[in-house]
Parts: sequence; C-alpha cells; structure tokens
Amino acid sequence: MKLLANILWLLFGGFLIALEYLVSSLCLMITLVGIPFGIQALKLGMLALWPFGSRVVDNGSGSGCLSIAMNILWILLGGLPICLTHLFLGILLCITLLGIPFGKQHFKMAGLALTPFGKQILRN
Repeated sequence: MKLLANILWLLFGGFLIALEYLVSSLCLMITLVGIPFGIQALKLGMLALWPFGSRVVDNGSGSGCLSIAMNILWILLGGLPICLTHLFLGILLCITLLGIPFGKQHFKMAGLALTPFGKQILRN
C-alpha cells in the first residue's frame, strides 16, 4: 500500500517538489556558508521523494546550541514560507477523504521544513 501511495505521490507533484528542493540545495551549496543549509534542503528533497513509510525523528546529538541557532537562521532566511506552503497544501488536500493521507505527508514535511537541523529521516 505504501508503494502505491508513494507512486501516486510522485506522479501528482512529489517529483516536482523533490526536484525543486534538489535545485535549491545545489544553489545553496555554491558557497561554504550555504553548505549546511543545502544539506537540509536536500534532506527535505529526500523526504519529498518517498514520504509514505518515512518518519522524521529528533537526532539525539542535534539538540545543542548550534542546532538551535541554525534553525533560527533557517526560519529567518526562508524556512517559514516553505513551512507555510506545506501547511497550506496539507489543509487543501485534507478537504477530501482521498486527499487526507497526502495532506498528512505535507504536514510531516511542514514540521521538517520549519526546523530541519537536529532531525533525521528514518525509512520503514
């Protein structure tokens, strides 16, 4: 069932979302300062490719001062609009019964998009 849901996700927009995150991560990695942010955008892109069966969990070692500072910088430099976009898409998809599972994936991505530092993606 997860395989079918992931294929539908890819066909109806997931591939484009993942491609956008990949391009933005490559643009961010042009400079040394942007490399940590590019890695986080790449993390979002990987979740956008295969969200069903994936979990976002806190990294045990990622809750330090540096992680908090980087998350604040991430939010100020563009993480908030990304999060709000995923929240809007999740609400829009949850209007119909068939869209609820896909909306829940956008809510999962919204949480990661708001504070990606100190989190990791686990696949089941």
